[in-house]
Amino acid sequence: MGKKTVQVYYGTGKGKSSAAVGQCIRAASQGLSVIIIQFLKGKDSDEFSFLGKLEPDIKFFSFEKAEQSYDSLLASQKKEERQNILNGFNFARKVVDTGECDVLVLDEVLGLLDLDIITTEDIINLINMRDDYCRLVLTGRNLPEGLMAYADVVSKIDLEKDNR
Repeated sequence: MGKKTVQVYYGTGKGKSSAAVGQCIRAASQGLSVIIIQFLKGKDSDEFSFLGKLEPDIKFFSFEKAEQSYDSLLASQKKEERQNILNGFNFARKVVDTGECDVLVLDEVLGLLDLDIITTEDIINLINMRDDYCRLVLTGRNLPEGLMAYADVVSKIDLEKDNR
């Protein structure tokens, strides 16, 4: 499978998750096993609802219970949702530790840093846990300087124009 890689899609533009899903479809078509874990988008994110049709080639997980995104929750709801999100991150650790897939996408995981749900060290530890064959794809708006050194491929997706 070649060298393990960490790929990051970040920035303020649209399409980071779609780019990650594109990587998944390409990997699955090559016979690789793929897991996507989505964070911060709430249960209502229909952006990824079609991925269920791609199982078992691509397995999709979201641990959040709230209908809407984390940002729009009340403080009392955030406490519970925060635990669900941490369960999702711990599941990601387990997947990496057991070598359960060839490609693991952590969609919007960088947003967990902005919200202080996890730390940059948590992600670095996850990266360092990997076996040689696991490709890790991370997405989010902001990429902390401390993570840049651990990424092999970084794509910044910014919005230049939106005339809608």
